[in-house]
Amino acid sequence: MSTAPTVASTRFAKSFTQQEPIPENAIAAAVEVMRSGRLHRYNVASDEDTSHTAALESAFARYQGVEHCLACASGGYAMQLAMRAAGVQRGDAVLTNAFTLSPVPGAIYAVGGTPVLVETTEDLVIDLDDLATRAKASGARYLLLSHMRGHIADMDAVLALCNTYQLSLIEDCAHTMGATFDGIKSGTHGTLGCFSTQTYKHINSGEGGFVTTDDPEIAARLILMSGSYMLYARHRAAPETSVLDAQRLEMPNLSGRMDELRASILIPQLELLDSNVSRWNEREAVLAKAIETLEQVSLPKPHPLAREVRSSFQFRTPGYSTQQMRDLIHRCAQRGVELKWFGDDTPKGYTSRYEHWEYIDSPTLTRTNEVLSTLLDIRVPLSFSVEDCRVLGSMLYAELTNTQH
Repeated sequence: MSTAPTVASTRFAKSFTQQEPIPENAIAAAVEVMRSGRLHRYNVASDEDTSHTAALESAFARYQGVEHCLACASGGYAMQLAMRAAGVQRGDAVLTNAFTLSPVPGAIYAVGGTPVLVETTEDLVIDLDDLATRAKASGARYLLLSHMRGHIADMDAVLALCNTYQLSLIEDCAHTMGATFDGIKSGTHGTLGCFSTQTYKHINSGEGGFVTTDDPEIAARLILMSGSYMLYARHRAAPETSVLDAQRLEMPNLSGRMDELRASILIPQLELLDSNVSRWNEREAVLAKAIETLEQVSLPKPHPLAREVRSSFQFRTPGYSTQQMRDLIHRCAQRGVELKWFGDDTPKGYTSRYEHWEYIDSPTLTRTNEVLSTLLDIRVPLSFSVEDCRVLGSMLYAELTNTQH
């Protein structure tokens, strides 16, 4: 008599890169834009009050509780624009996390800055002691703080260090849209917040981004540099027109606008963001619970004041050798479970580490290397049900306790 296969013998069949469908009302809005033929943000019909893009900027500014917002072409472009607007000049030192994704140091490099990488803790946040050391040694005036994989450092302590060393704080919130620290929205602690709407982020337009600020002078620079030409009065989440008038001939046009099609599908998604944050966190908690009791596993500990967005799951296996890491990844792959390894000697897909970025002259970061050497990462799309995550957690548990390794 045949029986159903046990969890240990099954293969996980769902894709780790499959997002939920775009909501039907967002699809309808996009179809309307396509039928109009007016895909450029400034191509507004005479009977229309505002563009989709301007409406999206206003909606996101309200969501964040800030004065000004610019929608742009990508999260990477958002960081570049933010640094230029904040005053980063060629050759300026810019502090940032060593543990991040390559667009972060890439943005610093693109604006002519010099990335100064800061060590990472076992909880996958910036090392504040090392930040103080490198801020003092480098004389940097800027910190591009990456909330990598949604992990949020002690923001009170970060702000205290920024005050001590007179650092302008720019937040990379690609993984923390919807997150808070002590009730304050991620992206509002510093001078500027940068966000991504790339497919694997928290609202999905394929590519896209936001920059937010409460500083009217900086907001004017953002809008002008984004490629507003002399049409900046059509923005809504913007400073007084006189502030833009005063800088309109000083700012270069670095065209990187968001278009109407992307904006139209993001507005309905923004309305779902808070409920989706809860859904992500529920799924990630199931994965964490499945393996948290294993002695060989170390999970990052969130700050007690942080409400993170756990759209991915990270864990470390500190006692594992390189070969054991490769064996675990291989066994999981055979079962359809995709593990990304930040300690791999070769960059793969979206995953790389600071030693792969040869355009950066960085000393060896011993603590970061130790953390990344056994750090594994799993994407948790909302196309996974809670039950899917239970099955996935059981598979991880089985392979982590596989005596053959």
